[in-house]
Amino acid sequence: MTAALLIEYIIKSVLILLVMTAGFAYVTYYERKALARMQTRIGPNRAGPWGLFQPVADGIKLIFKEEFIPAKADKLLFLLAPVITVIPALIITAVVPWGPTIEVLGRQINLYLANVNVAILYLGAVASIAVYGIVLAGWSSNNKYAMMGGLRSTAQMISYELALGLSFVSVTLLAGSMSLVDIVNAQGTNGILGWIVWNLSQPLGFVLFMIAGLAETNRAPFDLPEAEHELTAGYHTEYSGMKFAMFYMAEYIKIIAISMIAATLFLGGYLGPFINQLPWLGPIYLFIKTLIVIFVFIWIRATWPRFRYDRLMAFGWKVLLPLGFLNVFIAAVVTVLRGG
Repeated sequence: MTAALLIEYIIKSVLILLVMTAGFAYVTYYERKALARMQTRIGPNRAGPWGLFQPVADGIKLIFKEEFIPAKADKLLFLLAPVITVIPALIITAVVPWGPTIEVLGRQINLYLANVNVAILYLGAVASIAVYGIVLAGWSSNNKYAMMGGLRSTAQMISYELALGLSFVSVTLLAGSMSLVDIVNAQGTNGILGWIVWNLSQPLGFVLFMIAGLAETNRAPFDLPEAEHELTAGYHTEYSGMKFAMFYMAEYIKIIAISMIAATLFLGGYLGPFINQLPWLGPIYLFIKTLIVIFVFIWIRATWPRFRYDRLMAFGWKVLLPLGFLNVFIAAVVTVLRGG
């Protein structure tokens, strides 16, 4: 590895971390504004112009809140749990391409951090790590409500990650590769026609991915691990200050990551009009598609009530799993018909 390549990797890594952490702050602003519009409320409008400094004010408030650890908690695991939750959320987008190759000062720069040939497996593996943080947070708090929240999260993740994995399988079959770069390129192989054929064969896969993605982020209507009416606040009942903020950060960063992955797998990723002539448009197209998918997450939160726990489990095993297998079958048939 040359020094120039090492510097390139460092710059890309820092850029991803900055985008994800700053993005987390302003996704909360986006959500509060959108929810306020849907529910006829005012929303943030006091801190800065149009309330734009509200995420900064929230961050300062959390930094100066009192931190405490319950007397009978397992202190080491209690402190580690938020870290275990937030790190997978930060690194999961390392394999997502933001654009094609561009030229900067005579050097060819790939607009992705890593083109891993088993990127789909990487996504599944990293996403599943976060559940350990939630389970450990519930167990180490020595609080029965937190423990129940952690157990619910475990059962929910096991049920819905199967459907999530099957939505990955169908895309892998169509592209003939597990690399996200190859999957985006496969969608653009035959221009707009190829992209339309891809999406006409995968509406079920997209819906399955979105439902499983909601469960993965513990968002409404799948927010049972933190259902405040039943479990006070679930797994993070005993957390305060920055430790609580890290759980909050992980949830919103995962929303960004799931939205980016959905845009990459099902909506053409960075592809769009004039992308061959103007490759710098790639990150802009991906940003717009990600913003639209995030809006769907917010819309669902505003309009869907929380599932009852037994119905949530039944929905995962009796509805999503069979539909996942059906979608894999459809993808296999389309692949054979295309001569893949």
